[in-house]
Amino acid sequence: MSVIRIGGAPALALLIACAPAVVHAHVTLESREAPAGSYHKVVLRVPHGCKGSPTLKVRVRVPDGVTGVKAQPKPGWELATVKGKLAKPVDDGHGGQITEGVNEVTWSGRLLDEHYDEFVMRVKLPDAPDAVLHWPVVQECEVGVHRWIEIPAPGKSADDYPEPAPALRLKARN
Repeated sequence: MSVIRIGGAPALALLIACAPAVVHAHVTLESREAPAGSYHKVVLRVPHGCKGSPTLKVRVRVPDGVTGVKAQPKPGWELATVKGKLAKPVDDGHGGQITEGVNEVTWSGRLLDEHYDEFVMRVKLPDAPDAVLHWPVVQECEVGVHRWIEIPAPGKSADDYPEPAPALRLKARN
């Protein structure tokens, strides 16, 4: 087995460059862009627990305008959805309207702090190019909670907040 050693200024620069990624490990989306009006696989990445404590529950609020939510079950986890009236009716593509749907998805189980996992759902995105959809997530742990629910104010970015909501930018279809 070979060991590569990096010393001096280059190693320090690499350590400093990587430190913010470790310190600010957020719940994120696998894809940060998707075609407006498309069916999309939303993958939420959970990189850690709460200060060493295991994650027991991951709850995500579905953004307004998103329909057709189908959450993917995970072995060893319980899956629950909350349905309700949509903020605004959506065209179903067949001459009718969708007036209710899934507003929240919750996975309950156990994810150790030293492990990483992904939580998946298939959705129909609204046909709104250039819109940004925020997916607020509450991560409940054995001890503690992370509320990844902060939505940037105009002129701000997710980097300006300690617990930003994962975001998906909708782009025009080709």
